[in-house]
Amino acid sequence: MKIVSVVGARPNFIKISPLIEEMAKYPALKNYLVHTGQHYHRTMDRVFFEDLSVPEPDVNLGVGSGTHAYQTAEIMKRIEPVFERERPDLVLVVGDVNSTLAAALTAAKMHKPVAHIEAGLRSFDKKMPEEINRLVTDHLSDFLFVTEEAGVDNLHKEGIPKSKIFLVGNVMIDVLVKNKPRIDKRKILEELGLETSSYGLLTLHRPSNVDEKATLGKCLELLAGITASLPLVFPIHPRTRKRLKEFRLLKKLNEMKRLKICEPLGYLDFVKLMSEARFVLTDSGGIQDEATFLGVPCLTLRTTTEHLASLSVGTNLLVGLEKGKVLQAVRKAVLTPKKEPPRMPYGDGQAAQRILSSLSRHFSF
Repeated sequence: MKIVSVVGARPNFIKISPLIEEMAKYPALKNYLVHTGQHYHRTMDRVFFEDLSVPEPDVNLGVGSGTHAYQTAEIMKRIEPVFERERPDLVLVVGDVNSTLAAALTAAKMHKPVAHIEAGLRSFDKKMPEEINRLVTDHLSDFLFVTEEAGVDNLHKEGIPKSKIFLVGNVMIDVLVKNKPRIDKRKILEELGLETSSYGLLTLHRPSNVDEKATLGKCLELLAGITASLPLVFPIHPRTRKRLKEFRLLKKLNEMKRLKICEPLGYLDFVKLMSEARFVLTDSGGIQDEATFLGVPCLTLRTTTEHLASLSVGTNLLVGLEKGKVLQAVRKAVLTPKKEPPRMPYGDGQAAQRILSSLSRHFSF
């Protein structure tokens, strides 16, 4: 039994690690790892392989950056010969990035079964490229492994047969549970001169927030308002830094005295910072689940989310970019005593085990 697993971007590297570890428990199973090269900066890929002990990819397609059409097409062109040569029994894709869609579409056209990890999530916002990727990948897939109940409901409503749908939980929480002892020992707070609960943690990279000068300028106004009273730590994404330079906004950012800018961090250091933060301000997807699991208030700079479980337990709040709403939510997060982490639905650290168990029953390996 041969599986070709495809990754390409920062969230993929996290999600694949518990699956690779679980695959190693099956002697009759061979996993061939393909890195598309969608993310290629060391801070966006290499450090995650190191932190999470993900083995070296068997092949790196080296696609690099580009428009959605270029990236998707180029991955398809370069991955087709890999599928022809390796002849996988199953192609496994994770998440919702362009690599996910491109690999699933190529595999489906070559009549290779596809397994989608993190299937069924919907924001119902088709202006987000990830939403298009999720929709198409799910309808091409033969095995849909879902993180939460809402995902199952979404797939049923879209007419996908129940026999293809498996509610297994969240592999990102698998990674967090396994690595919590290592995370707790990290010294990143000391290195940055921070104390527990004395700061907020910011991530900002989504095209809808950073690719237009006016919108990115609005985000900077929010940051200026927040840092007037509380420090913010900002591991800056390469895409965001590029846009700030392009729009000549870096000076304005650097003038915020309580904004601590650093390079993107590895998984262990970032989660340590998140676990000790007073709140998280983000436009990311997976961080909403991680912050919720850790019991850290998450203020999401979007008006929609595909991670509904994080909303249902009350830790995540959609604040958009409305300054008054954001500042009010920040004040509440700062003034409210930190609570015990809520019970995160489908986050028990056993998702990868359930996925491989389901596949082993079907393929008899």
